[in-house]
Order: sequence, then structure tokens, then C-alpha cells
Amino acid sequence: MSNKNAWLKYEENQLADITAFNEGYKKFITDCKTERECVRESIRQAKDEGFQDLKEYIRTGKKLKAGDKLYISNMEKAIALFVIGSQPLEEGLKILGAHIDSPRMDLKQVPLYEDAELALFDTHYYGGIKKYQWVTLPLAIHGVVVKKDGTVVNIVIGEDKNDPVIGVTDLLVHLSGAQLEKKGAKVVEGEDLNILIGSMPLKGEEKDAVKANIKKILQDKYGIEEDDFLSAELEIVPAGEARDYGLDKSMVMGYGQDDRVCSYTSLKAIFNVKETDRTCACILVDKEEIGSVGASGMHSKFFENAVAEILALTGEYSELKVRRTMSNSHMLSSDVSAAFDPNYPAVMEKKNAAYFGQGMVFNKYTGSRGKSNSNDANPEFMARLRKIMEDNKVTFQTAELGKVDEGGGGTIAYIMANYNMEVIDSGVAVLNMHAPWEITSKVDIYETYNGYIAFLKDM
Repeated sequence: MSNKNAWLKYEENQLADITAFNEGYKKFITDCKTERECVRESIRQAKDEGFQDLKEYIRTGKKLKAGDKLYISNMEKAIALFVIGSQPLEEGLKILGAHIDSPRMDLKQVPLYEDAELALFDTHYYGGIKKYQWVTLPLAIHGVVVKKDGTVVNIVIGEDKNDPVIGVTDLLVHLSGAQLEKKGAKVVEGEDLNILIGSMPLKGEEKDAVKANIKKILQDKYGIEEDDFLSAELEIVPAGEARDYGLDKSMVMGYGQDDRVCSYTSLKAIFNVKETDRTCACILVDKEEIGSVGASGMHSKFFENAVAEILALTGEYSELKVRRTMSNSHMLSSDVSAAFDPNYPAVMEKKNAAYFGQGMVFNKYTGSRGKSNSNDANPEFMARLRKIMEDNKVTFQTAELGKVDEGGGGTIAYIMANYNMEVIDSGVAVLNMHAPWEITSKVDIYETYNGYIAFLKDM
């Protein structure tokens, strides 16, 4: 089986649509480098598209009807959007589900210290990273600090052209003989991912004068005391904008494309829904990179509770109908796949690899070593999807995550499959996955967007 490169099906006058869509995408991943930023921007765009807050319907008891557009935020770190269909909810939903968290470094609760007259932040990395990739890069701080009185201070340092950047230093090559003998996993240790943030002492201070100066800057500019780090959520991410990649500008380089590329395309796809038979949903969740745990992860009851609330507002609530709704649903677990890299061909089996330019990717299963911890989609479901994609002229491919026994990974698919619904992984192929700067193909992004629209329309 082989596909034509998706670029080839577009006439010159159609390429502008691909470019325009990706300009919006680049802005999204430039502006949204944390879960909270993704949720805020998703709500802003949803309101522009006529979506209303489900919590307001719950508060007033206003009845829902076909065509209503709703969103509900979960702790400002996850969001679900719905377009109510003409059929009863218990006929099942058409769901797109992606995650908006990405690998990074988080500040520890007691992060600030001084050593050798340098001020540093102590970090704990989040998700699966190659730690050596995060040194000598310009980094930024994004997140929130919540003060004891409940005041929330939003922090973004390192993105404006007048902002300073920060980073993790590395050992000079002249003295790195012993370091270079280490295995890749040990070249840089987790406890050594310390962020250099200052070197200027505060005059008049006898001890830890550089740290004292940083504390003064934080107090003067943001009203933050050192103790406020105890109730902070500050993420260290690559500084800078998403960029066109390649001399032909056919690709996007940016941070957090796993999985914001599928989040953005899913979000835009549900905005495209005007009328629908079965209710459509889009879920953008947190914590996938660490197992989908916690109140804002997919293992929480947030989405199920939202479905129950919608059933109640249609006057059809019962526990049995909640279960029927979930069981009768179909879902695309919108997550990225590993793109074939000709620099590293040994880890891929070429017939079952994803390629740039070959369109949207379906992963029948993920997992590792014998499909462990994967959702293995049913062939009946895959057959229906094949027809939908072909009918809508969406270029798609199938893939698995590397050779058998080479490695693997997981998504939120298996969690939703626990409700007995049909689920399959689908999304965009990525190079440099989990690195600070990841790469995607613009045409694959556009095909995936169109594939998600086709699924919501025809499933």
C-alpha cells in the first residue's frame, strides 16, 4: 500500500488555505505553552464561535436543545466542548479527545537558591524527556502564582523581545571527557536541570546577596514573596515563537506540538460543526504525559460528569442513560505519531511507519512490547473510518510506534475504551517528539483537520 504525497493533490490556488490554517496554528502554539494558556485561548475562541458556558446553564436550569454549543472548563487546565445533536444523547457521542500538556521542567516548591554567587531555580522534569536536550537553550517561565489571599498572578517571562531569558548551563567540551563516556540517559541528571537566573548581588546584603536581588525583583515587579512559590505552578519551556521550517516552508517547528497539534485541529473541527445528528464533543485534557492522572487528567470523572449534566439539562437524565451514552459513543483519540526519520531508520519498520506528507495517521494500537497498555481498535471501526476518509477525500495513513520490542508509548484511548466505546488513535506525525522543538508537516496538519471534520460529520 502506498499513498501519493498529499501536497500533490492541491492546486496552486488551494495552497493558500493550508498556509492560512497553519498561520493560526503557529500562533496558537506560540501563545499557549501551558495547559492554562491553552484553556484560556480555547474559551476565547469558543465564545467567538457562539459557545456558551455549560456552568451557566447548570446554574439557571436552562433547557438544552439541538444546535446549542457549550463549553465547560475543569480547573482551568482541561476543557470539554459540545454541539448538541438532534438525536437523544444515549445514541452516543462523536468525540475528539486530545491532550494539552507537554514535556517540560516544573519549578520545585522551594526552588530558589544561591551557589557560587549565582542564583538558580531547582526543577523537576515533567513527562518523558531526553534531559541533555534541555541544556544551553533560551528558556521562559510560564504559569501562575497563587497568593494566600487567593490572588492569582499570571507569569510569562522570556517571550517578549525585551524580556530576559534563562536556561540550564552545560559542561564545556574541554572538560567533558568523563561526561561524554556516560550513557545518554546519564549525560545530564534530573537533579542537575537547575536554571540559572541571576548573578548580580544586592548591595548591603552579607549573605546570599544574588538570591536577595532576585527576591527583590520578584517582589517589585510581581508582588511575589519567596514563600509564594509554595502555591505556584510555574513551567519552564522553550522561549520563542513557532517558525516555518524548511527552505520550502512546508513544515512547522515549535514547542509542545505533542499534543497541541491535535488539540488545535480538534478544536477547529468542532467549531466547523453547524448541525449534527449525534452530539459532537471535543475534550482537551491535562496530565497525559504522566499517565492521565489527577483531577484534570482523563482518568478523572470530569467528562462523564459533564455528560450527566447535559443529560439532566435535556430532561433525560438517568444513570443508565449516562452509561448508554458513553458506551454508544465513537472517539478519535487525537494524538501524534512518530514520523519516519531517515537519520534513524533502524527503529522503524518501513511498511508500518508514518511519513511526512502522507496525511492523517491512524494508529490501530500503541502500547509497547506485545501491545501492553494499549487500546487495540476493532477492525469494524477502522473500516468505517476508511470509508469516511475516502468519501471526504482525506489523505490518511496507518502506522505503529516503531519496531516491535523497540519501545512504545500510550495515549488516552484506553481510558475512554473502558466505557465500552469504539476508540482509535489518530493524529499528526511528528519529528523530534518530546524534544524542546518538534517538527510537523503543514499538509499533514491540514489533512488531520479535514479528517476530524469528516469524522464529526459522517460517523
